[in-house]
Amino acid sequence: MADSHYEPPTQSAIGQFFDSLFLLALVLIALFAPLYLGLAGGGKTELAVADKTTWIGLGQNAVQQGQWEKLGFTPETAASMITSRFDYSFSVIELVITALVVVGYFVLLFRFSKTEYADVISERFGKK
Repeated sequence: MADSHYEPPTQSAIGQFFDSLFLLALVLIALFAPLYLGLAGGGKTELAVADKTTWIGLGQNAVQQGQWEKLGFTPETAASMITSRFDYSFSVIELVITALVVVGYFVLLFRFSKTEYADVISERFGKK
C-alpha cells in the first residue's frame, strides 16, 4: 500500500492577502494596546537635586552646561530631562509566566502540526 503524495492545503490570493492584513493588524494591536491601556512607559523615577534653577544644582559640569546651552536649554527647561530616570526593575514571577506562555505556545504549535510534519517527513525520507 503506497502512501499518496502529500499535497499542502491551497489558498487563494485573496485569502493570502486577507491573512497578511489580519496578521499585520494583530501585530499593530499587540504593539500599541499596552500604550493605549497605560501599561507601558510608566516606569520613571525623579532624582532629588539641590536646586533645579542652576546647572550646579542639577549636577551638571561646565562641559555639560555648554552642551545644554548649545541645544537651547536653560536649567529650568532641562531640569525635567536631567532628573527623570527610567525604572528598569522587573518581576521574576512575571518573567517566568511570560516564558511559560511562549514555551506553551510552541508546544501547542508543534502538537497541532505534528501530523502534517509527519506526512512531509515520511514523504521525503520514507517511513522508519
